[in-house]
Amino acid sequence: MIFTKQKADSIGAISSTLCLIHCVATPFIFLAQSSLLNCCNEVPSWWKLFDYFFLIISFFAVIRTTQTTTKQWVKTALWFSWAFLFTVIINEKFELLSLNENIIFIPTISLIYLHLYNRKYCQCNTDKCCTHEG
Repeated sequence: MIFTKQKADSIGAISSTLCLIHCVATPFIFLAQSSLLNCCNEVPSWWKLFDYFFLIISFFAVIRTTQTTTKQWVKTALWFSWAFLFTVIINEKFELLSLNENIIFIPTISLIYLHLYNRKYCQCNTDKCCTHEG
């Protein structure tokens, strides 16, 4: 049972790390592609779908982690970070506000840190250790 509870943190940290790699790699990949082909300034739609894929996975990881963490501030921070990530991704798609593209690193790194922190904090020997306590 403890493994299942910590799995959400592992999946969340891995998903957020892959999201971070995706965000860092995107400009370099398309810079190289555009200089080679001189035709494609637009990011392919399948590449843009990765944003939503990581967002959905991280949503379910945050749900599960907030159900099992013993620290209220971790719950709040996870939801705040996820909502911030959601807002940045939606803003990027619809261009509602002019934001620096690097702002996406703040919620992504926060999610990685919080999942890893919670995973370490929630090491226990009984099922009752990681329950809905404040």
